[in-house]
Amino acid sequence: MAETRTNKRKMGDRREADSSKTASKWPTIKTKPNLQITCLKDTHLFTVQNFLTSAESKAFVKAAESIGFVHQGSLGPTKGEAYRDNDRISVTDPVLADTIWESGLDKLFFDIKIRGKAAVGLNPNIRFYRYKVGQRFGRHIDESNDLGDGKRTHYTLLIYLSGGFKPKATNDKSSPKDSSSEPLVGGETVFYGSRNTVVAEVPPTEGMALLHIHGDRCLLHEARNVTNGIKYVFRSDVVFA
Repeated sequence: MAETRTNKRKMGDRREADSSKTASKWPTIKTKPNLQITCLKDTHLFTVQNFLTSAESKAFVKAAESIGFVHQGSLGPTKGEAYRDNDRISVTDPVLADTIWESGLDKLFFDIKIRGKAAVGLNPNIRFYRYKVGQRFGRHIDESNDLGDGKRTHYTLLIYLSGGFKPKATNDKSSPKDSSSEPLVGGETVFYGSRNTVVAEVPPTEGMALLHIHGDRCLLHEARNVTNGIKYVFRSDVVFA
């Protein structure tokens, strides 16, 4: 299932949501004063548990679904692109970017410097991804983007909006099965080092943030196939200047 070469991503056809119409949909995000990082490969790759609460995560999913996802594909490895099959929303929203940054990320990045530059915020281009059963994103690298005025992205931010074990109520007789309420299985984000060795395998967990360096130091990685439930992800980038 894996492409063994590094392929650049192609974003394909995009539809960007109108931020003026979506701002009122976003949940109120509380500041998290005691966030802790778990390093998977020093500060180049780490996770942050409970970056969003369960209520915040579910509210983002509800807001994203109300906007409407658009399928995102690619031409595939034979055309020099990573295999990609998911659904996507893109919105440019500086206020949302600042809200997420100031809820705790700013403090986590206080001592992290890239080529002498400090982290100053998030890319206002916010993306939401949805992976249903059978969907995945093949091995690829994330590129660094020049945003102008001396600003450049150097880290990918992923916040999982679903995932983790959720016990079912034994007396729940609600019927018909809805895949959005099914436990998420699969969809791990897997990072590879030299000789195709696995550096880290990160299962999606609701509310957890995953951050990794991108650009010329980005590790080859993939989003594995979802086999049950739906995987939702909030995506942005950390900007340095």
